[in-house]
Amino acid sequence: MNFFKPLIDTPFKNYIYKNNVILITGGGTGLGKAMAQKYSELGGKVIICSRNVNNLNQAKDDIEKITNNTVYTKQCDITNIDNVRELSEYCNNNNINPNIVINNSAGNFLCPTENLSINAFNKIIDIVLKGSLNITKIFGDTMIKNKNGGNFLNITTTYADTGSGYVVPSSISKAAVNNLTKSLASEWGKYGIRFNAIAPGPIYTEGAFSRLDPLGNLQRNVKKTLPTSRLGQPEELANLATYVTSDYCNWMTGNIINLDGGELVKNSGEFNSLDNVDPSFWDKIGKKSKL
Repeated sequence: MNFFKPLIDTPFKNYIYKNNVILITGGGTGLGKAMAQKYSELGGKVIICSRNVNNLNQAKDDIEKITNNTVYTKQCDITNIDNVRELSEYCNNNNINPNIVINNSAGNFLCPTENLSINAFNKIIDIVLKGSLNITKIFGDTMIKNKNGGNFLNITTTYADTGSGYVVPSSISKAAVNNLTKSLASEWGKYGIRFNAIAPGPIYTEGAFSRLDPLGNLQRNVKKTLPTSRLGQPEELANLATYVTSDYCNWMTGNIINLDGGELVKNSGEFNSLDNVDPSFWDKIGKKSKL
């Protein structure tokens, strides 16, 4: 029996983001696209940016067919501060300055650390950390100047806190983004700006899994590592994101929320592997402990 069947329909009314503008980096595919669609369904003006124009155009067409709301697109390399400034000018010129910003763009691949070049490290750090910082600084400054408050949501990862081999550039960069989330939640709260992060576990997207699970091993073994016995779905992340950035949650700031099907706690418990023992094991334990 599947106790953890996903419910992907939005729990919100379809107008709660009517007066909001949402900027999503990496919004042309995967988790970014799923969030963009959800915000658009809820009435928000959505801006998606990425380096790939074709992905942006396809996402725009797909989302607009579903929601009948305009989706704005802008090509942008978030590692390039001049590109980010151009994105900000685009938003200002079109009167769509975002009050919600989602730092979703990411880069990652599996590789033994000793085989990585410094350039490989820098590429991931540039996208994940410097890109998030560029977006946060430019759009945060605008929020502060306009005195309208705002909301930042960073998409990180569970291993940002635990560390993980074979994805070290991503791990250290996401850890820094978590720190940025907590630090600016404290410092910029006086401007009415909230900062939170969501750390997803294994949620299937074609782009991420082609790099991190090229042989399909993760999907085959997921029932062994997740108490919920299934992968997450992009729509589940989108539902959580639209709650965290909503006014229903406006007392929450400075938090990193794990959305991982219980993966982190399952892998952290010293004796959790006892799920796999034969039932006779417990009979023997009971006799020895005289319970």
